[in-house]
Amino acid sequence: MDDLKAKYLGQIAGAADEAGLEDIRLAAVGKKGEVALKMRELGKMTPEERQTVGPALNALKDEINSALAAKKAALGDAALDERLRSEWLDVTLPSRGTRQGTIHPVSQVTEEVTAIFANLGFSVAEGPRIDTDWYNFDALNIPGHHPARAEMDTFYMARAEGDDRPPHVLRTHTSPVQIRTMEAQGAPLRIICPGGVYRADYDQTHTPMFHQVEGLAIDKDISMANLKWTLEEFFAAFFEVDGIKTRFRASHFPFTEPSAEVDIQCSWVDGQLRIGEGDDWMEVLGSGMVHPKVLQAGGIDPAEWQGFAFGMGIDRIAMLKYGIPDLRAFFDSDLRWLRHYGFASLDQPNLHGGLSR
Repeated sequence: MDDLKAKYLGQIAGAADEAGLEDIRLAAVGKKGEVALKMRELGKMTPEERQTVGPALNALKDEINSALAAKKAALGDAALDERLRSEWLDVTLPSRGTRQGTIHPVSQVTEEVTAIFANLGFSVAEGPRIDTDWYNFDALNIPGHHPARAEMDTFYMARAEGDDRPPHVLRTHTSPVQIRTMEAQGAPLRIICPGGVYRADYDQTHTPMFHQVEGLAIDKDISMANLKWTLEEFFAAFFEVDGIKTRFRASHFPFTEPSAEVDIQCSWVDGQLRIGEGDDWMEVLGSGMVHPKVLQAGGIDPAEWQGFAFGMGIDRIAMLKYGIPDLRAFFDSDLRWLRHYGFASLDQPNLHGGLSR
């Protein structure tokens, strides 16, 4: 026993690393180690011999295991000390930059549009995204046979059997907000209505949910000339191009009379769109003088008041200004897209349409 003890305690004390220490453990107290082999010989001994040799072997095994654990801890401490001596950290170095969140382009453009029209005297009005078909269609002089009222174009809310409430839809434009604001505030009035809208359409230039901003101005002597000036001021500020040319084309909308599609001057150079130069035109919005029936639906006397209205897609003007090629990208889950087109939180639109910090 004493020879085994001296042998293995000496080897443990001289072990240079944990690999060598493991070899010693296996040779001493492993399943095929010398101490284990001695344990197997107990069966051949007399009871009196077992009473003496058994406790001695257990004590030897415990002592060797204790020595192994102590040596392993010592080797670990020595390795850590050596690592601390060989490695160092310069605490004076600046920390690594952290990735900051970005503002979505739709949110950014909404803020830009709001700031520009605020400078022109327009306030923001909001309304529910789920509205009755009266506010979404009837009050806007859209007849019952109009294609927009078909279920293939508009999302109608499900109705339980016996539900006698009027039909509700996901609003197809923010025009219902105009009616609700006219009812609540009367005339004179100057508002914009930004927000999400829904239509059953999906391709490169259409999505089931998108964002619009509509404008409404009502007073006693408002004309198409006021509408043209307002839109030209907006285009110049938003696209940051002075003297941008516009073209008004006669059109038809149920809620305005007369109605006009509005184009802005542009050109294509090497596949890139340039606003405010060249000989081409691009349609950007619809507009016109508010139809008398719409004024009446809002509780305003058309014999005394008149006004203009316009509407444009926030997503689309964002695409034009910031070179975003596909409308569906606004709803892409790939965060690399948002990091490319997103805006830092300190980039805020000023009243002249540009970004300031």
